[in-house]
Amino acid sequence: MSDLTIKEELVYFPSWVAGRPGYADRIRQLFQEYHQAKNMRMTHQRSLILDYLLDANHHVGMDEIYKALKPKGVGKVTVFRGLKMLEECKLIDRVTSSDGKPRFEVKYERPHHDHLICIECGTIREIQWPQIERIQEKSCRELGFSAIFHRHEIFGRCKACQEKQK
Repeated sequence: MSDLTIKEELVYFPSWVAGRPGYADRIRQLFQEYHQAKNMRMTHQRSLILDYLLDANHHVGMDEIYKALKPKGVGKVTVFRGLKMLEECKLIDRVTSSDGKPRFEVKYERPHHDHLICIECGTIREIQWPQIERIQEKSCRELGFSAIFHRHEIFGRCKACQEKQK
């Protein structure tokens, strides 16, 4: 995956709250409160995992986090467990990548969005579809269905990969 592609992934929402002052501190505080509620200690390694996710400009995989943090003493199992905790407290969400392995994104206070996933280069593009959201809501209402959550992940080829095939 090229650096250009990675830089584009999480830029779809330029006005979302992650860029605002205090956002990362709020996320860290919520993760700390999660640990306190579970009578667990917030370790330095877990802080490093969270910081890596907060600093990322793309959807990151467990192996990427592990490789980046291994020199700082963070093990693979610690990364796995840290990601699980962050999911449990609803600070991050998992996205399926083109190779079927999960990637992660910080989701706290981010607007709902879906993903376009390139099966060639692995780019994950965020997208919002207000029209589809309205259709889903109407269908659920008409069927008396109470939706809790949903996720759309569309797999295909991005424009750059289509151009390479020509």
